[in-house]
Amino acid sequence: MRKDRNLNELRKIEFITNFSQYAEGSCLVKFGDTHVLCNASLDSSVPRWLKGQNKGWVTAEYGMLPRATHERVSREAKKGKQTGRTQEIQRLIGRSLRAIVDPALFSEMQILIDCDVLQADGGTRTASICGAFIALHHCFESMIKKNIIRKNPIIENLAAISCGVIANDCYLDLDYPEDQSADVDSNFVITESQKLVEVQVTSEGKICEESQFNKLLDLAKLGIANIIDEQKKVM
Repeated sequence: MRKDRNLNELRKIEFITNFSQYAEGSCLVKFGDTHVLCNASLDSSVPRWLKGQNKGWVTAEYGMLPRATHERVSREAKKGKQTGRTQEIQRLIGRSLRAIVDPALFSEMQILIDCDVLQADGGTRTASICGAFIALHHCFESMIKKNIIRKNPIIENLAAISCGVIANDCYLDLDYPEDQSADVDSNFVITESQKLVEVQVTSEGKICEESQFNKLLDLAKLGIANIIDEQKKVM
């Protein structure tokens, strides 16, 4: 059992916007001791395969600083390649954000999202999505002010959260020790109207039962509704 919060409660959340001076949109997001800096940058060109289709594109890069965890980890650039985990997470962030924008409203332009984990204590991918959404929103608002676009292309608000099963109990917003001991680990990306953008469920120690999945989904919806309320306060 948790000592600091109930099983259905989030960690303390904080969104600090305009954290980076030069980015078109930025947000430092904190979920407890997990801290991620999310920057959104405007690029006046789209990938080669998308040129001429009158559509915009949103993509993401994700990385962890060397001392984001208990032990120093070498930068992936030094190794010359990204790990499979890094590639998986940045693709997840990009897919999630593309799901809630109208690409026709920022035609032939690309938004690059950089998510850098400053400190990790579980849930870095879901925190990245929550902060990246705010950074993307502010990037589009900046483009409106500069008369680059007329309307914010975001169709619907979006957030993400992790859940898990530990000793047959369902937990919301796992920290690192909880994540390590979870029998079932899951990540949910859900819109404000409760549309499912992405669901990741992994049976680590025990196979996830349908009743447990439904409980995890209910917890995720509850948590995401609270996160979106916090996002709105800074948007």
